[in-house]
Amino acid sequence: MALSPVAPKAFIHHQNLVEQVAGYLTQAIIQQHFLPGERLSEVQLSRDLGVSRAPVREAARLLESRGLLISKPRRGFFVRALNAVELEDVFDLRLCLERHAIQRLTERYSVEAQRALEQQVEILCEAALGNDETRRIEEDLQFHRLMLHYAGNERLLKAFDGLTHELRLCIALITKTHDAPDTIATSHFKLLEALASGSPAACREAIDYHIGVARKFVVRGGGEPKELGSQESKR
Repeated sequence: MALSPVAPKAFIHHQNLVEQVAGYLTQAIIQQHFLPGERLSEVQLSRDLGVSRAPVREAARLLESRGLLISKPRRGFFVRALNAVELEDVFDLRLCLERHAIQRLTERYSVEAQRALEQQVEILCEAALGNDETRRIEEDLQFHRLMLHYAGNERLLKAFDGLTHELRLCIALITKTHDAPDTIATSHFKLLEALASGSPAACREAIDYHIGVARKFVVRGGGEPKELGSQESKR
């Protein structure tokens, strides 16, 4: 049976709506408008956003696949509360990806790559001075995406992109446990210095330190389940 001529347009419109709802929920979770362990109300969200429950439900399923929500039978969707073990796993995988990326980047560090990374650090530092936490997180991730891009392995970049949804939660935790969030931005200069040196050992040491400091602030400073403020336990 042939599809109606309007079906593809309706499908595209619906998919765009799902992505818009997913984007809204992602930002709300990162900014902790919805706290770890909190149950999301499809009814309330559909009212607040002026949409039906269907795109809200599909957006929630999408965020579940991205590691931001979990579903419980007959109970609905809850904001994922990452515990210390899960956070360690995220940083362990991130370190594996970025160690390999920076090693490859050292071998092919071009003027173009250097300029792009330097410019991104400047943008990140500018963002760190503002009050837009979402922008700080995105500019931070963009620096690391550029590193992986110029490393010349698109599959490596794709693997990193798959991790970025959970990394957004991790970076948000860093900014909440770090005494001076602007130093998170300036810490990227050490990575640029290591790359400029052309030393693989210096680059590995720099990335190990950079990610190690982030791991310390998140896992030791705010990663224990009791410190993530599970809302479900309070209900």
